Amino acid sequence: MRLDQALVERGLAPSRSRAQELIKLGHVSISGQTATKASVRVDPQADFSISDDAHDYVSRAALKLAGALDAFPVDPAGKVALDLGSSTGGFTEVLLRHGAAKVYSVDVGRDQLHPSLRNRPEVVSLEGTHAKDLTRELIQEPIDILVCDVSFISILKALPPVAALMRKGGDMITLTKPQFELGKDAIGKNGRVLPSPEEQEGFIRETILPEIASWGFTIHELINSPILGGEGTKEFLLHATKTTD
Repeated sequence: MRLDQALVERGLAPSRSRAQELIKLGHVSISGQTATKASVRVDPQADFSISDDAHDYVSRAALKLAGALDAFPVDPAGKVALDLGSSTGGFTEVLLRHGAAKVYSVDVGRDQLHPSLRNRPEVVSLEGTHAKDLTRELIQEPIDILVCDVSFISILKALPPVAALMRKGGDMITLTKPQFELGKDAIGKNGRVLPSPEEQEGFIRETILPEIASWGFTIHELINSPILGGEGTKEFLLHATKTTD
């Protein structure tokens, strides 16, 4: 049996994807030896353990927003937030742990949001919803905090409809993934981003940030994500504040 399957069977992880994330983060040991591959074949009755410092989030992505909230002066407590590209709900969970009063969890996919979040009274699940279809009928209050983690689309296409729903003075924290911003010519075999990390950051600063600023945002800071993307790709976190109504 695969290691990720065994962890689910033994009740040590809620899903195979979560098991894979724990393994990738180095939190899983077999008989005292740290496991590195989810696909390794194991005895289901082996001595598995999960390290005490494993972050108990529904997804690895939560660590990215948690890092952003440590770095940026943004406090979700008592705020209305929108999580664009919520998927399993890692960003949503972090917002709730920091005291958000309400979180709209938006994703084009369906049946992805973790049940522990879907059933929370503070969460409004809008799965199967594209950003361009968000209206005041769906989002009833001005958004205080917008967080974004989208894939296979540029944030320059995904963000404008949602940014329009933010209140003046609202904060935006968006994960910026060069592989979805640079274009197909910048992607090599196996999805590897060809430009250097410095060139990737330069492109974001020279192309992405000015465009976002033109929407009526003040750009505050661009930092490295505390962890790499799922394929080992470099990612960045942007903090901006809306300055227009």
